[in-house]
Amino acid sequence: MDTKLLAVDYPALHIFWTMLELFLWILWFFLLFKIITDIFRSHDLGGWAKAGWLVLVIILPLIGVLAYLIARGQSMGKRDVEQAERSEAAFKSYIRDAAGTAPAGGGGGGGGGSHVDDLAKLADLKEKGAISEEEYQKAKDKLLA
Repeated sequence: MDTKLLAVDYPALHIFWTMLELFLWILWFFLLFKIITDIFRSHDLGGWAKAGWLVLVIILPLIGVLAYLIARGQSMGKRDVEQAERSEAAFKSYIRDAAGTAPAGGGGGGGGGSHVDDLAKLADLKEKGAISEEEYQKAKDKLLA
C-alpha cells in the first residue's frame, strides 16, 4: 500500500528532474574541485592571487567559478595538457629505467630483433671507444641472459 502511494505522489517527471539535479550537482562539485586544483597548480599566480581566487571560489562559488573560467579558462586547458605531457614523460622514463633500455632508437627490450639492435649499438660504442672491452662484455652478457 505504501509503495502505491509513493508512486502516485512522485511521478516519473519528478524522478527525471531529481536525477537531473543530482547530475548537475555532481558536475558542479567536479568543476569546483578542478578549479581549486588548477589554482594551486598554476605557476603564474602568486600567493596572494591564489588566495584571492580561492576565497572568491569558496565564498561566492557561482560567481567565483564563472569568473575563473572566463578569466583563466583557456590557460587552464594548457596547464592540463602540460601536466599530462609531464606525467607521460615521467612514466616513459620510469619504464625505460625499469626495463634498462636506452631512451633513443627503435631497440628496447621487447621483440626478438631488439637484442640484435642493442648488440649492434654496444659494438658501435666499443669501436668508438665510448666503453671498454670489460663494459662491453658485461653489457653483452646482460643482454643475452
